[in-house]
Parts: sequence; C-alpha cells; structure tokens
Amino acid sequence: MSAAAAPPAVDTQGGPSDEARVDAAMRGFVRGFGITAALHLESCVRCGLCAQACHFYVTTGDAKYTPIHKLQPLRRAYLREASPFAPLVRALGLVTRPSIDELQQWQELLYDSCTMCGRCTLVCPMGIDIAELVKQARHGMFKAGLVPDRLALMDRTARQWGSTATPGEDLPDILAEVSAAHGVAIPCDLDSADILVTAAPAELGEHTKALADAAKILNRVGARWTMHRAGFDASNVGFNNGDLELQEQLTRALIDTALKIGAKTLLLPECGHAYGAARWEAARWYGRALPVRIVHMTEFLDESIASGRIRVKKIGDTATFHDPCQIVRRGGLESAARRVLAALGFELIELEDHGITGYCCGGGGGVVSNLRATPLRHKVFELKKQQVEATGAKRFVTSCGQCRITFDMGARHAQWQTPTESLLELVADNLAD
Repeated sequence: MSAAAAPPAVDTQGGPSDEARVDAAMRGFVRGFGITAALHLESCVRCGLCAQACHFYVTTGDAKYTPIHKLQPLRRAYLREASPFAPLVRALGLVTRPSIDELQQWQELLYDSCTMCGRCTLVCPMGIDIAELVKQARHGMFKAGLVPDRLALMDRTARQWGSTATPGEDLPDILAEVSAAHGVAIPCDLDSADILVTAAPAELGEHTKALADAAKILNRVGARWTMHRAGFDASNVGFNNGDLELQEQLTRALIDTALKIGAKTLLLPECGHAYGAARWEAARWYGRALPVRIVHMTEFLDESIASGRIRVKKIGDTATFHDPCQIVRRGGLESAARRVLAALGFELIELEDHGITGYCCGGGGGVVSNLRATPLRHKVFELKKQQVEATGAKRFVTSCGQCRITFDMGARHAQWQTPTESLLELVADNLAD
C-alpha cells in the first residue's frame, strides 16, 4: 500500500482563538450576500459540469477540486445566516457552522487550487458565477486570518507601500534605472498628463523590458503620459486575497492619481487581475460611472495600430496564443489580441481550447505566488504544454505578464524549450518607421 498523502499545509495570521476565527469567517462570508449571491447559491443542481471545466480537477481527477465543492463553507453560512429559512435552519440545527478544521481544509481549495479563472462559470447551465463566489469566500477566509502566508505577506507589504514591489518613494529611481538600461524616456510624477501608466510588480524587477517597451510605444505615438509614485502598481493583491479594504485602497490610488493630474485614461499593464480589479470592479467603490477611461495594454496596442499612430513590421511566422482568463473570458478582449497578431503578420494556429474556453495558465488568483501550490500548478502546465505542442506553431504568445511568469516557471520545471512571448514586447520590437 502506498503511504497516505500528507495533509495540506495550513497558514494562519494573528492570534485569535479558533472560535473567533470561525466567527470572523462567518461575518466575512455574510458580508457579500445579496440577491445575486443568494440566487447563485440556491441554483446549483449538482450536474457536475463545472468539474470538467476546472483544470485542477481535469489534471488530477480528485473530486475535492470540483469548483462547486469549494463553496461549501460559504453555502453553509448562507443557509444559516441569510437564506429565507435561516431562522428555522438554525433552530432545528439543519446546517452546522463550518468548524475551524473545515475552514483550514478549505484554505487549500480556495487558494491553492482555484485561480478564479471563470471557466466553471462559463459552463454552468444555471448561470452561477462560481469564480465570483470563490472571491467572496476568500473574503471570509481573509477576515479569519486563514490566508496562505506568502499572500498574506504581499497583502501587508501592499498596505504599507501601496505596492508589493516597492515603496512609491523609490519609483523615480527605479524608472531612471530602467530608462538608462533600455535607452528610453520614462516620465515620472508629472503634474499634468493625458495618460497615467501603471505597472505590474515584475515590470519593476525582472521584466523591466516590458515597462521600457510600453514607454517606447507611448513615446512613438506622441502621448502625454506619466507614471506616478502616488498610484503605479495595478496588480491589486487585495483582489486575489479577498481583502476588500485593500482592494479599494489600491484601486482608488490609481483613479484618484489620474484625476489629480488630469489624465483622461488609465493604462493597465499586461496583467490579468489588474484588468478585473480596475476595469470591472472599480465602479463599486465610486458608486457611479468611472471618471477616467481604463484600458488594458492590449486595447491600447489594438487601437494604436488601427488608428495608424504606430505601424508594425510583418514577422511572418506561425504562432499560437494563450488567452488570459481575466482579460478574455472575464474581460471580453478576445478579438483585440488577434488583430494585433494579424498586424504582425502571424499565421495564428489556435489552441484546442482557446478564446473564452481557453484553459488557465494555472497561476492566476495568487496561485503562482503561493509556493505550496507548485505541484498542482505544474500539472496544469503540462495540460497547456500539450495543447501548445499540438498546434505545431513556432511561437507562443500571451498578453498577461503573470501568465508569462507562470509558463516560464513551468517550462523550467519541465525542461521545455519554447519561450513564452509578450504581445507588447513583440509590437515594440517590430515598430516600423
């Protein structure tokens, strides 16, 4: 007989009692219950289609990774506290509160084995937004101090600095170094600009070429733009962790900075969750139409090429494209990237699962930063690797820096020689005079 699998690691923050953690989780779960969440939690018919949509279930065959199963603590909280028959449910003891042991078990299911990619949402015949409910469940876990330690550390850093990468006061020096290294002007802290440009943490560290290439393109189109120490990191770890207060703080920093300098456009980097947090959830913090236009780098490239503000050389090669979940399935930018690839002269060979049905990279939702999830992430990488190889394409491209990092890590582990290329960098490297 093989040895039993070791139980998943459990991380905790703070020093409250087990009972206090459960109370905090329940309050966090209940906070977001409204008509939409109630309808979704009442609608599941246990059909199992979401399981076949989940890359973690498909690659492991383990029933615990069924997406709807990951919502059991949240569902029990709803039935006890917010459902139409909640008083009767409590009085008769029909549904028990989640125990601390159960919440600790669910830490793995909510943070290690879910990227909130939304593929399960897409296939649900009842229209249940499972990915959004997972995000709501994460809020309860965050309130209970039951977040993986690496994500909790990033949360604390972002609260202190406004970024997981660097304090804002260091941004001018970082940009000066990137500017000198790549020979491109990068304005910082201008009092007035039309476009406020933001970054993902990796672009301020190991992937500075992406930031320099964004500057190269912005300068080529003649834009009045700047980066600004008051609001520059768009990645928004609060979005991933379920820390709604931090999510609001980071989102407001970007939009309020844009308003301060008179920018009409807020430009997001090649980052999927930046798009979800700033483009689609920012309005909840303002309660009205957003005062600035928020666009992803892919949209900016597409619009710049279509308008003739930049021209690109034809590469003339075969390529396949990974659709980032938050940008395409959750965000709707399926065609924009393909128009840019066409302008570059690529012959696109689609993955077996592509567009809104594409499989996740396996590292979204904070999973790539959660080191204990590495074995699961590698299983998902094998699925993507097989689909890429099946196309026979010579180039592999994506438009999300986090996906790129995930694929690079998977490639090193699998000793796979196909590089993952950035759509932004391909455009910058092939600008025509």
